[in-house]
Amino acid sequence: MWRLVLPVCLLISLGLTSTLRSAAPAAHDRSASAREQPRVGQQDRGRYAIAHAAHERLVAASATRQRYGVALVRVGLMPKDTSQEYEITFWNSIKDSQYASDYEAYLKAYPNGRFAPLAQARLTRLRAQASKPAAASAAPATPAQHPASSPAAAAPTPAPAPAPQAKTPPAPAAPPPTPPAAQTKAAPASPPPATATAAAATAAAAAAAAAAAAAAKGNPAISKPGPHDIQDCPSCPVLVAVTPGNFTMGIDTDDASERPAHRVTISHSYALAKYAVTVAQWNACVAAGACPRLSNENNASPNAPVRDLSWDDAQQYVKWLSKVSGKPYRLPTEAEWEYAARAGTETRYWWGNDMRKGTANCKDCGPPWHVEAPDDVGSFPANAFGFYDMAGGVWEWVSDCWHNSYKNAPNDGHSWDEPNCQTRVIRGGSWRDGAGYMLAATRFKYDSSVRYEANGFRVARDMK
Repeated sequence: MWRLVLPVCLLISLGLTSTLRSAAPAAHDRSASAREQPRVGQQDRGRYAIAHAAHERLVAASATRQRYGVALVRVGLMPKDTSQEYEITFWNSIKDSQYASDYEAYLKAYPNGRFAPLAQARLTRLRAQASKPAAASAAPATPAQHPASSPAAAAPTPAPAPAPQAKTPPAPAAPPPTPPAAQTKAAPASPPPATATAAAATAAAAAAAAAAAAAAKGNPAISKPGPHDIQDCPSCPVLVAVTPGNFTMGIDTDDASERPAHRVTISHSYALAKYAVTVAQWNACVAAGACPRLSNENNASPNAPVRDLSWDDAQQYVKWLSKVSGKPYRLPTEAEWEYAARAGTETRYWWGNDMRKGTANCKDCGPPWHVEAPDDVGSFPANAFGFYDMAGGVWEWVSDCWHNSYKNAPNDGHSWDEPNCQTRVIRGGSWRDGAGYMLAATRFKYDSSVRYEANGFRVARDMK
């Protein structure tokens, strides 16, 4: 009898093995051996804190399957679907947050996710807490309310950031000219003459440029372009021309998404912004009616990197910048960004293989550092190519669509895109992350239409 049962058992085991063997772990981890700074712990509230432990479990399970040819079923094993892994990583990074915008971002990215009911409950609670101070301050009946006693000023808790899905900015006290997107939805009853409209747009652009220039005066690093810097208009970001060359992109000893390391030859000339786009520079676009007004809570300092914006928002900015400057502005490609970040080096960080305090704006990179926001652009040393804040500060959007690895990636530095791409690449790490995310090869992904408070960008353009 056992001679009949044994072959059946072997067939069942082999069938299960073939089903499970094809799955590969793709969580965005920072392994302890490859990252010197430990970031997985109870005190770490970073976006990617759980990935290492989950990845190690997956690797161990995969090794056992390959060695013995048997299927393993373990309670608590990370799901093999990459999208589920990222959802769990996303949730664990915000589950203790006290900001409504974090839960709004999660629900935007995963409306039917496994944590959606809990996220909705916490979002409702935070909104209710935020509305209580407003209701209390509005209760006394007074003929005219002084601005200092307004609900926004009286609220002791931070106001929630705009919902990520909201593309139209909230109405400010003195609204800027209506953005083109809004004009297509509701045409005015009596449109102004074309001459008057053009004059108003010119005046708004001039006022925006003056405001950006005035804000820049407070920061010598951005108010005095160097002799080799490029600035196409008064409100345009300062650019640095990048010499064509080749480099090794990615790294084979770390996260799977950064493999395989491959040679890339950039034969075209391009220029990249010396700094991340600042709040003042973004507000120039807002004043011209071409960009949405962003969260004031996260964009208070004019010389800080603008943040809490989506890839789609960044596209609006480069479109406006191209119009006012007459130059072909765009987001850098991922290869262009890493080439500029490495600045001719092939070490782990752009300054070497070991972490150096005071070189990047991150939570364990040394002072200056503030938990509530990144420092102003230019507060840390530039790399050998003259670019500031390529490590830390804010994550920076690039043009490429997200791919789980560099397999079949282009080797000429051009953007790696896909039709109807919804997930884009972010690079560089942020002030909220640990030193392990400051490596030149670090990459991650985000939904292109979702705003997040640690995401910003810098611009590029072709040199023709």
